[in-house]
Amino acid sequence: MNKQRIVVIGGGAGGLELVTRLGRRLGRRGRAEVTLIDRNPTHIWKPLLHEVATGALDSGLDEISYQGHARDNGYRFQRGTLEALDRERRQLRLAPVIDEHGDEVLPARSIDYDLLVLSLGSVSNDFGTPGVAEHCHFLDSPAQAEAFRRDMLNTFLRFSDAERRSHPRLTVGIVGAGATGVELAAELYDASRMLHSYGFTDMDSGQLEVHLIEAAPDVLPALPERIRTAVRKELERLGVSVHTGTRVVCVDQDGIMTADERRIDTNLNVWAAGIKAPDVLADLGLTLDRNQRIRVEPNLQSVDDPHIFAFGDCASCPQPDGTPVPPRAQAAHQQAQRLYRNLLARLEGGELKPFRYRDRGSLISLAHFEAIGSLMRGASARSLFVEGQLAKFFYASLYRMHQRAVHGTVKTGLILLADGLNRFIRPRMKLH
Repeated sequence: MNKQRIVVIGGGAGGLELVTRLGRRLGRRGRAEVTLIDRNPTHIWKPLLHEVATGALDSGLDEISYQGHARDNGYRFQRGTLEALDRERRQLRLAPVIDEHGDEVLPARSIDYDLLVLSLGSVSNDFGTPGVAEHCHFLDSPAQAEAFRRDMLNTFLRFSDAERRSHPRLTVGIVGAGATGVELAAELYDASRMLHSYGFTDMDSGQLEVHLIEAAPDVLPALPERIRTAVRKELERLGVSVHTGTRVVCVDQDGIMTADERRIDTNLNVWAAGIKAPDVLADLGLTLDRNQRIRVEPNLQSVDDPHIFAFGDCASCPQPDGTPVPPRAQAAHQQAQRLYRNLLARLEGGELKPFRYRDRGSLISLAHFEAIGSLMRGASARSLFVEGQLAKFFYASLYRMHQRAVHGTVKTGLILLADGLNRFIRPRMKLH
């Protein structure tokens, strides 16, 4: 009997954790051929992209090579972008890989599968707002985060003494006060302080002005009021100008225009206002919800095809109350665990069990200044409010849990030791 071909598209947090477990359990033992496909050659945990964007996290140290990781964990890796899907033939097509010079690195290819898992995540939604694509940075990928970091460093360098005489402040506009926007705002103040301490610029954090613009009535609209209030208070203490209930209608090279006809002049813009499923999902012939996410059964199997599964931000999975599972990193992590067990059951002729989302709470990190959040107390759904060093510890542990899932306990321990040593032998932020 031929080995089952399991193909996972998307190497985000959930996708990488899934293929790691499948590779160790099935690939190494020759029970299945497990393949991961991603458009990027390396992985960075997406919740940390705001730190990559400011240089607080060196992507060169923390990124994972898919190719190297695949060899060590029993699966295969192919670089590419999903272009089309032939469900009858159980075959998908990958677009050519093009380098930065426009030259073809890899041709278009077709990949056969027996079981397909879509874990494509999400991308920023600009809602068709004029000028956003041309004049705003996005933080959907490591490449975009690095592009912002380079632009940020260049902007700080251009902000010379002569320029400050006519423009006393360097202004950054961040549209969207979800977790990414809020955490980036705090990181920018920390970055300006660090750049000044290293002599990169003579500008200090007092000459930085960050505008955080949110259409909802408050920052972090999906989180409890106590967290929202504490986070907003800390942001305002840092100097962030928070504009809630404010909708952006257009962006140009020199600033942001709001619906109340107010103009905010800016030197640098970031768009972090909302997410959507990747556009390619609309061309696959699968049933989608109104947000273009793939509709799946509670067991994460497509409602259209028993050979296709989907999870994470690109999937619309119903909860017992009828609402979809929220697009959060912890949901993708939990779904990867359930889907791993369901795929094993599928291969062994067992029953596929439904996914049940467990909200473990929410944590927000405001650079080194503060961390705030809540932890859920088991099935009672009663939350424990945490802040300060305790919240920072729990926030850091989320990343270590992800590392443990993809590297194992021993290697994660060594990484933790190496990270501790790097604090003494390397600059505290990436300066080049």
